[in-house]
Amino acid sequence: MKIISVTLKDCAYNPSQFCYDKPQFVFAGRSNVGKSSLLRTLANRKKLVRVGKTPGVTQSINFFLVNDEFYFVDLPGYGFAKTPKSVKNKWKRLIELYFKEAVGIKKIILLLDVRHEPSEKDIIFFKWATAYHLPILIVLTKADKISKNEAMNRKFSIMKQFQLDNNDCLLFSATKKNGRDEILHEISKSLDKN
Repeated sequence: MKIISVTLKDCAYNPSQFCYDKPQFVFAGRSNVGKSSLLRTLANRKKLVRVGKTPGVTQSINFFLVNDEFYFVDLPGYGFAKTPKSVKNKWKRLIELYFKEAVGIKKIILLLDVRHEPSEKDIIFFKWATAYHLPILIVLTKADKISKNEAMNRKFSIMKQFQLDNNDCLLFSATKKNGRDEILHEISKSLDKN
């Protein structure tokens, strides 16, 4: 798959701003896991989304229109301790409303930091998505931060824990762009299932 164009269609702070008119690929994960870096790398755009040193930069559900064909949907990161509880609850409600009405979700792309065990919130999100029969791809970010052997061992461990096939769990490095083509291939396969 070649990405030719990516435009920010909407930053949704309320349900009236949700975009449901095209197929969607939903990016989820805890704060600071590398969602913004992954989106920038997939789109090959350095300034597509803000990347901050402070977790919790994304505060809306962002809809990026790709090739005028489908959306990359960037959810607010979960699990950042310094985010006020009132803001967390607002994000949670917004995300619940999005999924309640969502049609055309082709795949949820759940990001996990390859260096750490999945958190309780990661596991809850995965179980929730599978309970709703939403197809899921786990992307293990920051793979360049550990050795190749370590990264592969972590991948196999995650595959076993979540009972995934090889193509449903991919290693990714934003720094080296490793894994980009494989992720885009899985996205393309999901689109072809129309």
